[in-house]
Amino acid sequence: MKRLPYSKLLAVFLFAALFISGCKKEEEPIPEKPVITKVIPKASDVNLFVYYGLHDYYLWNYAVPALSDKKYEKADSLNSFLNKFTDPEKLFTSLLYKYEEIDKWSFIVDNSKTIDDWIAGISETMGYDFMLGRIGSSGNLFGFVRYVYKDSPAEAAGIKRGDIFLKVNDTQLSLTNYQQLLFSTKTYKLSFATIANNSISDNGQSVTMTAIEMQENPINMDTVFVYNNQKIGYLVYNSFNSDFDIQLNNVFKKFKDANIDQLVVDLRYNGGGSVQSSIYFASMIYGPDESKVFAKSQYNEGLQAYLIDRYGDSALSDNLVRTIEATTENPMTLINTVNMRKVYFIVSDNTASASEMLINGLKPHMTVKVIGTNTNGKYTGSTTLRDLDENGKVNPGHDYAMQPIIVKYANSLGVSDFVDGLAPDIKAEEDFAALLPFGDPNEDLLSVVLADIKGMPVTGMTLKSAKIGLQKVADSRDFKPYAHEMYVNPEKIRGYKKIE
Repeated sequence: MKRLPYSKLLAVFLFAALFISGCKKEEEPIPEKPVITKVIPKASDVNLFVYYGLHDYYLWNYAVPALSDKKYEKADSLNSFLNKFTDPEKLFTSLLYKYEEIDKWSFIVDNSKTIDDWIAGISETMGYDFMLGRIGSSGNLFGFVRYVYKDSPAEAAGIKRGDIFLKVNDTQLSLTNYQQLLFSTKTYKLSFATIANNSISDNGQSVTMTAIEMQENPINMDTVFVYNNQKIGYLVYNSFNSDFDIQLNNVFKKFKDANIDQLVVDLRYNGGGSVQSSIYFASMIYGPDESKVFAKSQYNEGLQAYLIDRYGDSALSDNLVRTIEATTENPMTLINTVNMRKVYFIVSDNTASASEMLINGLKPHMTVKVIGTNTNGKYTGSTTLRDLDENGKVNPGHDYAMQPIIVKYANSLGVSDFVDGLAPDIKAEEDFAALLPFGDPNEDLLSVVLADIKGMPVTGMTLKSAKIGLQKVADSRDFKPYAHEMYVNPEKIRGYKKIE
């Protein structure tokens, strides 16, 4: 067979290929599937406020996964997480470190005025502090008055420290009704009792009171008296309220002018308050030596770096001071000091936070004698955070404010973390069955102080109440959720983030 030349064979092949290609139906392109992007709604302003406030300021932010996880730096991931919470308070508590175990103090409110009133010591109250207990296995309760506020309905009604009561509105107090009877009505009748023959019985006396909104004066008593040929300055101080710094300074002028030999500060019912007031108080006791470190502070890593960058290393130390800073009500004021090198503190398990800071902060610099029982054991401080914009305007969309723990305190020697409280040098406790007025030399705890001042050995006291038996059920402070707080002025951290 005669073969075609290669060139002709190639031409035939190309022709056939073109013919086949021309006959083939053109394929239509396959449409791409549309990409559906799920739109995640932005979280509510209040939830974002809660999250970023704790993320930026919270002392233990590193230990809470949701606050430290990098994935929440992405808006969608954060919004998805926050949108799971319809209740800002549940979001808040979910972001706390071991809530009610380690962090027992951070709190949030849906009305910022609640915090303002707490800081100012303002509440609706009858004006008396009390404890409730039961005897034996009975479900019935009795109460005893620990102190009365100045200028309160209780004071006007003649209630005094040591009064014992059994009934409210003629109903016996019990485990099942005390909250309703004592804490849910503005007006009630209180019926009193007497202890005799190791039992408590109604004595037929009663008073009727109506609660009012009032500010408690933390300076419950101050006096100078002579004992063992020495002038004793004695002060009952029940909270560190900055509104009363000038009045406290005036008390120390009184002590200074009297040229006291010994100072006794009664903090047995002082649950804390302003860190700045504690610094002023320490300066009034020891003196205005600004070289003396009163307290050292520790914040979370980010906030601490910011404070050092802004103020230097001094931002982490609070020294004694010479003046009380000016406020809108008062000009800058020189501190009155008694320049003591020894001080007695009367304490109990109600002594907390700023009170413990005062005791712990003075210990490296002077002789500090503590009388009572172990203190509460709170060495951390909080601050008030509100939802502010870049111009410092409060977000009108909600009125939430929060008070998270942001700082841990130690004294100049680094002593901190006293979870079991500060131990007393002389252990003693007051006898509820025989409470005497503050300042009475025979009062249980003051008498122990005076015996030590005189150099007498202090032996264990026989408590009348031991014969009756006291099982504590509650006290009036259990219904003040912020009773053991210590707070830092927000001005110190202002500028770190937009939420303050």
